[in-house]
Amino acid sequence: MLRTRKIRWLSGTMVLLAILTLLLPQALLPQAAAAQAQTSGIDAVLVADVSNSMNTSDRDKISNEAMKMFIDMLPVQGDKVGIVAYTDQVEREKAMLEIQSDADKSSLKDFIDQLGRGPYTDVSVGVAEAVNILNHGADPSHSPMIVLLADGNNDFNKTKGRTQAQSDADLAKSVKEAQDQGIPVYTIGLNADGKLNKDALADLAKQTGGKSFITDTPDDLPQILSEIFADHAKLNVVKLPSVTGNGSYQEVTVNVPNDSVLEANISIMSSKPVEVQLTDPSGQAVDLNSDAAKLSTSKSYSLVKLLKPQEGDWKLRVKGAPKDSIDINLLFNYDLQLVVDPIKTKSYTKGDKVDLAAKLENGGQPLQDNDLYTDMKATLVVKDVDTGKSEEQPLENTGSGFAGTFEVPDNHNYELIIRAEEDSFYRESAPIAINASGATGSGTQPTTSGGEQDKSFPWLPVILGVIALIVVCVGAWFLMGWLKRKNRGFVGQMVVEIRDENTGDKSYPQYKKLVSFRGRFHLHQLLQLDPELKETEKYVFTPSNGDRIIVRNTAGGTLEKSGRAVDASSGVELKNGDRLSIPLQQADKTILIEYLV
Repeated sequence: MLRTRKIRWLSGTMVLLAILTLLLPQALLPQAAAAQAQTSGIDAVLVADVSNSMNTSDRDKISNEAMKMFIDMLPVQGDKVGIVAYTDQVEREKAMLEIQSDADKSSLKDFIDQLGRGPYTDVSVGVAEAVNILNHGADPSHSPMIVLLADGNNDFNKTKGRTQAQSDADLAKSVKEAQDQGIPVYTIGLNADGKLNKDALADLAKQTGGKSFITDTPDDLPQILSEIFADHAKLNVVKLPSVTGNGSYQEVTVNVPNDSVLEANISIMSSKPVEVQLTDPSGQAVDLNSDAAKLSTSKSYSLVKLLKPQEGDWKLRVKGAPKDSIDINLLFNYDLQLVVDPIKTKSYTKGDKVDLAAKLENGGQPLQDNDLYTDMKATLVVKDVDTGKSEEQPLENTGSGFAGTFEVPDNHNYELIIRAEEDSFYRESAPIAINASGATGSGTQPTTSGGEQDKSFPWLPVILGVIALIVVCVGAWFLMGWLKRKNRGFVGQMVVEIRDENTGDKSYPQYKKLVSFRGRFHLHQLLQLDPELKETEKYVFTPSNGDRIIVRNTAGGTLEKSGRAVDASSGVELKNGDRLSIPLQQADKTILIEYLV
């Protein structure tokens, strides 16, 4: 117990320090500490319309191929993916799964292959559930995104009285939430039957900062998916020479430009199966199921992923059917951020000069491979906040970074962003605010005509304020902890069956989504409060770490977990795929539960 209290105190202290770092005056903090952090991690929710209209607008199940290809393009570890399949309701969903292995990717792709069709359509349902999944399962340090695959049309069930106006209102609410949380929605319009509502999908993407694409053939998938990845991760798509199959191997050079490349995705699209071979820059053959490279295949694409590849020319050999057109795209993945050196925090006036310097960092450390700078160009993008006008000016490449000077053109407010780019990627710095309007604000210090401060910094009020803040934050910390425990949400769903022990008959499986529960729920609630099953009230479920759940029998007793009897009085942990058998003595029935995330 003492150790637990110490851990809680240390955790509380760390949170307090973080709060103080955010709230103390900027004069006490380096500007770099306030810079917006950049991230290479992705949390994506794939949303697919699985209504019957897809039988004509998506005859070849392009949506399934696109989702699987997206998953294959993700890094081997670290990113998180959720899936929503909708009609006018959520038909199937997969809560956010952190990819840790090839098996995780296979699990997601198997889930996609099992998706069926259903009547009616309501786009707002899919988008709302995707936002909800990100709210409950996203990593705060990752960059969220939604990829929607649909024809953009709605088809409501007239017996439910649902109207287009209601759907539009619900969609607008979800769009506003996505805007507030910085979640771009990328749309892929499926148009095999020519009935695509492209304007609705384009507007949805535009409002959230995403992009909209249209396709009626799997042939477009590599380009579309590459562009979505490139836009979200600030990468450039490298187009490789197309190949016309002749029944023999044909060679294509894949140049890895530097040692900072984490992964290279080579997507190969062909209407017929292809065979692939690979050699590294030394001429050695590469096993395409090894720590160096992975080959993923589907009925409409092949994808070769190079892992931490050696700099130089790799040779890709592709054998396709005679006269078959083979398109090849290349997309690199970098763990790089562009960081600007701190500038003086002050108010500026027309004619003042601001010296700027920026460099690439890898994992928070300056980039060691200065060769990467060789072919890079950097630009300073200046936005006049008062007029809305923007202009660009080139910066100097110093060989280990970028440098330049911004001369304040007028007594306005400005936002500066540095953009550095080469053929395969680009990076943008966090915005830098320049206050030259004459008004003091957050992060500025009023100056005299000589540029010096009018008076010394008021340390005593700050110290007293910090002490008061600590007192408030300690109380807030314990209150927040209590509220968090009370309102913590669930993910995933439970598949519930009821077996009659007298006859051996089982009910049809019922899929019970858990996202509507907060803090805790008991089994009787999950069974819709059936009076016959009232004794299930003693089984209480609470959320745990890592998308797991704890089930307790408040009256004491045992249950079966995966065929083994366990004591449920102190709590039994459930993870994805675990099964429970809960016997009910009074009703002479057994509740069978499978937990799915």
